[in-house]
Amino acid sequence: MRLISLLLLASWTVASAAEAPAKTEPKAEPPAKEEPQETPAPPVVRDASVVIAGKTIPYRITAAKLQLKRDDGKPSASIFHVSYERKDAPDLAKRPVLFAFNGGPGSSSVWLHLGMLGPKRIDLPADGTAAPAPPSRVVDNPESILDVCDLVFIDPVSTGYSRADKDTKADDFHGVEEDISSVGDFIRRWTTEHGRWASPKFLLGESYGGIRAAGLADHLQSRFGMNLNGVVLLSSLLDFRTLSADAADPLPDLVYLPAYTATALYHGRLQGDAEAKIAEARAFAFGEYATALLQGSELPAGRKQELAAKLAAFTGIEPAVWLAHDLRLDPAFFRAELLRKDGKVVGRFDARVAWESGDPAAATAGYDPSYSLAFGAFSTALLDYLGRDLGWKEDQPYEILTRKVQPWRWNADNGYVNLSDRLAEAMRDNPRLKLLVMCGDRDLATPADGIAYSFRHLPGLPPALRANVGFSRYAGGHMFYLNPPDRAKTRADLVNFIQSACP
Repeated sequence: MRLISLLLLASWTVASAAEAPAKTEPKAEPPAKEEPQETPAPPVVRDASVVIAGKTIPYRITAAKLQLKRDDGKPSASIFHVSYERKDAPDLAKRPVLFAFNGGPGSSSVWLHLGMLGPKRIDLPADGTAAPAPPSRVVDNPESILDVCDLVFIDPVSTGYSRADKDTKADDFHGVEEDISSVGDFIRRWTTEHGRWASPKFLLGESYGGIRAAGLADHLQSRFGMNLNGVVLLSSLLDFRTLSADAADPLPDLVYLPAYTATALYHGRLQGDAEAKIAEARAFAFGEYATALLQGSELPAGRKQELAAKLAAFTGIEPAVWLAHDLRLDPAFFRAELLRKDGKVVGRFDARVAWESGDPAAATAGYDPSYSLAFGAFSTALLDYLGRDLGWKEDQPYEILTRKVQPWRWNADNGYVNLSDRLAEAMRDNPRLKLLVMCGDRDLATPADGIAYSFRHLPGLPPALRANVGFSRYAGGHMFYLNPPDRAKTRADLVNFIQSACP
């Protein structure tokens, strides 16, 4: 019966179609036109040369945007970058390439680009503690490391000229993990498009860039199979607990004390050999001082008086002030207090810088003169260099250091951001990976003893691999390379590190 019913239905359908009047078929709608994808501006390429270590180094500059893409092939963001490649390198497979970025989060790569690494640098007067007369400009940098490796300066999404695509939310990139993923994808793409998979590869991250570099060392290996030769952590951190912990946690107090000593020595509040005095302060901080702070309210009053006197001898801050603050001084208070009688406030990024405070009675430092010194100078110098020297034109502003990345997703519920475990894992999985940790003694933003503490506590790192980590200290602050003697030492340390980490 089912077969008969189907045959009847088929016959009725054919007959109905034959008897029905002809109908005009509606015209097919033309397929919807896809919106054209935004394509980045074409690269700007220039050739130039610079004299480094007495030799003329010819190089090619490329300012460009690399378009990141989602899994469906649609663009997600355009990453602005400037790369420098030596033109007379005989074998690219043996020519190292270093990817550099600053921190923030929210910072462009301008500081490393024009402060130290690139073939051009900003022209700052004297020892880098005085603001240049505007407008600032760039000059040749004979202490660049371009003679030993190619350089790629990366501006993460929302910094510099890097932007999310129009169909992508910018805040999709604003987080610890999202940032590592997008910068890692850029490095993979740049390496592929320039045929550099066989080249020795290095990362250099400054400040928060250390968090990014630690994450990338693990991410590039585990996601793309890209083993690195070396990672440089410059004025960096791995664990935010070393900078700002809970009120009951004394770790930041221990970390900052040697930097207070170095600062007081520089400004004449203490006398003596700087290296010896800083080392003495470090031993006291992680020994006697640490034991005392762990006692909390059980610390005897007489003992507290003794410690206040010792802290005064290490900082130039009177014992009564230490006692009034329960033996713990916040860095913002220290910056306001050290030169209060002179009416000056000390810099955060570079504690060598001290300008008129404007409010000598302020409890804490209201501004950072070392940031004020650098921000306008670097911004002007970079935009003049990109526009006049390289010919890169763009309507939107170059975001030197922006708050547009806030709120940043820290992905550290009920804890502190700490990438120590990932760095240790990267070193374990790639036992040839070398690290260089570079720190300024007068850095009150990311003090040197913070990251030193983190390396003493790297979890799960085989003891033999600790020999792969080298430390180098400098007299300046966060951007110690603005100090000419430190800049010369920085070049020597980096050249030695890169050459030693290459096969």
